[in-house]
Amino acid sequence: MRTSLRSFDRTAATTMTNERKGFSVVEVIVAMVLLAIAVSSLAALTYSVSQSAMTATANAYRNGVLMQEVNRLEGLPYDSVVVVSSSTDFLTGPYQYTKKINIAEPTVNLVKTIQVIIVPKSTKFKPDTANFIRTKARTSHVLCTDCVAQ
Repeated sequence: MRTSLRSFDRTAATTMTNERKGFSVVEVIVAMVLLAIAVSSLAALTYSVSQSAMTATANAYRNGVLMQEVNRLEGLPYDSVVVVSSSTDFLTGPYQYTKKINIAEPTVNLVKTIQVIIVPKSTKFKPDTANFIRTKARTSHVLCTDCVAQ
């Protein structure tokens, strides 16, 4: 069987190549590059959000520990708060920290200044400080306005 090139229809050959189906390799590569750029920017955003969440959690722990210690020292009777400078490490639990307490008595038997410092063990988080003053009550009778301390 012999075919002649003269009977070959060129218009049919050009329409055959223009009607291709599917994607070319270049289109697939371009789509993959665009997808990789979108996914990598999403990964960076996810990392940033997780770091912010960790910092917020550590700040909440630190504030809770600080307020707990301040409330404890404010709830003690004045004479039970002794002048001291102490440091205690807490290495268990989800939040590890060092608690420093400095209590001074600038006016003897009348005023005590208290400083509570919470220093996280992780250097990613900042320490926090609370300062407050305790004064001795003039009387043990709260409603008495003209009583003298005994």
